[in-house]
Amino acid sequence: MYPAKPIDLSHHLSEETRCRRPNAMKALWRVANRKPGMLSLGTGDPHYSLFPMKKVQFEVASTSECLDDPVATWTGADGSDARTQWFSCSRDEPGSVPFKSVMAYGTGAGVPEAQRAVTELTQYYHAPPDHICTLTIGNMDGVTKLFRLLGNPGDHFLADEFSFNALTNAPLAHGINWVPIRIDKGGLIPSDLERVMSTWDESVHGRRPHVLYTVPSGQNPTGCTLSAERRKQIYQLAQRFDILIIEDDPYYYLQYDDSGASLSQPPPSFLSMDIEGRVLRVDSFSKVMMPGMRLGWITSSHLFHSHLIYLNESSTQHPHGFGQIFITEMMSASGWGIGGFDRWTRSLRKEYQRRRDVFLAHFEREVASTGFASADVPAAGMFVWVEVHIHLHPRYRTDFQGAEGVAARTNVPQLMDELFERCLDAGLVVMPASIFATPASPGVAKLIGGNDPIQNRLNFVRTTFAGEEVQMQPALQILGQVLTSFFTESCESQAGVFLVN
Repeated sequence: MYPAKPIDLSHHLSEETRCRRPNAMKALWRVANRKPGMLSLGTGDPHYSLFPMKKVQFEVASTSECLDDPVATWTGADGSDARTQWFSCSRDEPGSVPFKSVMAYGTGAGVPEAQRAVTELTQYYHAPPDHICTLTIGNMDGVTKLFRLLGNPGDHFLADEFSFNALTNAPLAHGINWVPIRIDKGGLIPSDLERVMSTWDESVHGRRPHVLYTVPSGQNPTGCTLSAERRKQIYQLAQRFDILIIEDDPYYYLQYDDSGASLSQPPPSFLSMDIEGRVLRVDSFSKVMMPGMRLGWITSSHLFHSHLIYLNESSTQHPHGFGQIFITEMMSASGWGIGGFDRWTRSLRKEYQRRRDVFLAHFEREVASTGFASADVPAAGMFVWVEVHIHLHPRYRTDFQGAEGVAARTNVPQLMDELFERCLDAGLVVMPASIFATPASPGVAKLIGGNDPIQNRLNFVRTTFAGEEVQMQPALQILGQVLTSFFTESCESQAGVFLVN
């Protein structure tokens, strides 16, 4: 653990955040609850005896210590019968979380018992020096609230040049712009981040970017993972240039070990090295439990935690009641506990690594063998980022000049659009790189990549090994056939692709 040296980072708060007032009623209840046994005539909750439910019971996979591979046992892959365990929450019986409280109106941080459960989980894996957890309604809710918490109209935020489209879309309506930072097989490139920040001209582009949004493990869509050294360099740059880091890490528990041993120590999270309170980490149960739970959490300094509560209590109010019950009871002594959760995620990691390897074996036979595409082995996550060797296509062109002649442009976008349509016609869905390209204004685009615009690098498609395993081989066979047909066509027999400025 690093010694904590928290500093004042309140200047990063947006004007909206500064103007937001605490929810007066919620604040009053926090004061009233300091004294036990208070009589209340002030509540607006329906009485718990009139809830048409008195007990919630869950039957879940067993993570008993006697099971070597709980996921294989659960799915029957090891030939044994699935083992289960039960835990419940009742209105009339004591439990890890009071049913009456968790199903009533609550605070923006979540019920204390659920908060404590995710705090203990965070402490177990990251041991942050001086941080506190705030429950959210899933990953998207958490990240988009952070955008509002920190961004003013006209601000620029930093992000991986290829990112999940739904999240990069979210702040645009609030007038927040993106500055895409180059990535390679190892993730975000620290030297490119340093170049952009060092050469930023506030008289031309406005306020220098002060927020970095990044997915450090199994990045969506590229599948790349930042090394420990790169994370250290990025954090040092954040200190140097006064940047806050939104660490969105839904694939943290799905980091693989290709040495043949169980992964014991993944790269340190940004949160674990944060000594100044400039990391806001977003965690999710969606990838290791169920995405429909819609429960996640943000770990941040106390400053940002308090403002997140104000935002929650004036918008979504409190986190999902059933999700809070499930997580609190699951993490309790009568459920999995932290040890059981760790056994489950390690076993889940092993299963997804197996699926990844099956996928890549099919890919090698059906796609890579054509010579028209290749892929690196992802160290985490659920995605394989397939590079299409578009320069081999007979209609590939490099002789087009961009606006004002600043950069050579190719017809990669047009060719990749055509390839995507051919995949659809053949009955296959893949995700084209173009939908993940982080948008940038023209001026910023010239600053970050005037000599190599991102349009030249859209020759990728995102594929996944998280779906139905029986579909992998036939799907990749289609991809290989489409690629072969697309690349071996005769120039004379095909309509040309015309470039437009």
